[in-house]
Amino acid sequence: MEAVVAIVALIFVLFVVLGAYATVKVVGAAKRGVNRTVDQARRTVEDSTLRAKSVAQPGPQGQLAQLRLSLRTSMRATQDALQAGVAEDESLKESLALFKRLSAHGHELDDELKRLEREPDRARLAERLPALRERTEQITKSADALRWAARDRAQRFVSDDLDSLSTQIDMEAGALRHWTTEPSPERAETPPPWPEAPATAAADQQTWPESPGARTAEEPARPAINPARQRPTYPWEKKPRPESTT
Repeated sequence: MEAVVAIVALIFVLFVVLGAYATVKVVGAAKRGVNRTVDQARRTVEDSTLRAKSVAQPGPQGQLAQLRLSLRTSMRATQDALQAGVAEDESLKESLALFKRLSAHGHELDDELKRLEREPDRARLAERLPALRERTEQITKSADALRWAARDRAQRFVSDDLDSLSTQIDMEAGALRHWTTEPSPERAETPPPWPEAPATAAADQQTWPESPGARTAEEPARPAINPARQRPTYPWEKKPRPESTT
């Protein structure tokens, strides 16, 4: 009885542990989903704000907003392209590692641009804009190069696969139409028709026996009766005696 109780208790504990583990996993997935949604909404709001500032605010403040918007758009597009392509192409792992190093410089520049947006000294801000613009263009140019290289590589693979598939389809189509290039076996075995006989040969043919007078003079006439053949004689045979006249 005690063994049964222990087994039931053990099963109950296992169910409790499994339930707790499943709950933690579900809560973690839900939390990640909520965080992802919040981050996406926050990025959308920030991008909309930067886009509005770049249009509404003239001068250095508007230019800073334009630099931030350009940097964030390029880095996000490159990150999405590399992460989507690395699942199908293992060679993009090195490109993704390089992008992570580039992303560190991008985050540093974005934070600096964000702090300078609250800078009241516009003259000092105008002096730093050329260097900030050069850094932004350098980072975005590198990010764009990685993104377009990954896309060109994927497009090249698709083109090669399509060319190979087209070649195989053409070969299969040619094999299916093979019957149009070779004669049919029945036609090949059919003998050609005989030429028609000339009209003169058909007229010379006789269907009835010829009459005796119709033979030509050159052909000798056969004797009506064949002469009797002479019987051969042998030396052991006796000569017949002459009949007596007396």
